[in-house]
Amino acid sequence: MGHRYYAPDLSPWLDGNCGIPGVMHYEGRRPGPHVVCVSLIHGNEFSGAIVLDRLLRARIRPRAGRLSFVFANPAALTLFNPDDPVRARCVDEDMNRVWSPDMLESSQHSHELARARELLPVILTADRLLDLHSMLWPGDPLLLSGLSPAGRRMARRVRGVDICVADRGHRSGCRLIDHPRFTGDTAAACLLEAGQHWQQATVTRTMQAVLSVIGPCCGLPEGNEGPLPCHNMVVTNVVTARTGQFRFVRPFRGGEILPLAGTVVAHDGGDEIRTPYARCMLVMPNLRPARGHTAVRFARADADTGGLIPAS
Repeated sequence: MGHRYYAPDLSPWLDGNCGIPGVMHYEGRRPGPHVVCVSLIHGNEFSGAIVLDRLLRARIRPRAGRLSFVFANPAALTLFNPDDPVRARCVDEDMNRVWSPDMLESSQHSHELARARELLPVILTADRLLDLHSMLWPGDPLLLSGLSPAGRRMARRVRGVDICVADRGHRSGCRLIDHPRFTGDTAAACLLEAGQHWQQATVTRTMQAVLSVIGPCCGLPEGNEGPLPCHNMVVTNVVTARTGQFRFVRPFRGGEILPLAGTVVAHDGGDEIRTPYARCMLVMPNLRPARGHTAVRFARADADTGGLIPAS
């Protein structure tokens, strides 16, 4: 399993330095974009927080534009217990399902929703945003973008992983990268799934991705380290568990490509779940989905690129 990381000490950064707790913001001397890196949308996924903590301690600063490092849900991190690590995912609800304007402007209340409202001024001024996550189940690391051209272009240039996947998000709520700020052709956002939780390789990939995004504004040569995505995929089908008896026929690995159309991958009650086409990629299968939750996404090579992305 590799070396396990323990939750980082974020106490130097939790007050923030710009009037918003948990947000460290810096201004360069020359004009440029506002680059935002977000960690801890889920409290038990702290590889991103480890990376941002290291960069802050190294006093990384922008030469041009603006740079913000965000610790989104530190209250959830305080719940982390290695004996029950999934409990620390959130305080009240999934913070990556609350970012629709209707939800943010509603009268609903939760810890995560209040925190999203507090962070919204940073989100609304971001030109490029990288949301840092890790995976519970084994799978190939990947970048997720929405379907916007700007987000897809950004995903192709983030280093550290081999696969980028464009999708429409989740029925159960709006992700941060799907906020309207990032659905046009100007501001861009991507979500990094850097590998399994609490692994050294996951932290290494996260660092490569972050450096590739902040490198241009900070003048960091390390931003050229790590692979660029070489497989460009588009999600065509999102499978949501309709019953509490959803079961995969075997423990599939995320990123696995099934060669034949019509391959049975799961049963949902009495229904069979089959691949809709040949060479179908399984994107982040959730091996124990609850009713109403996303169980798996089916993806195929982007017809515009044949699944390949130029290195430039």
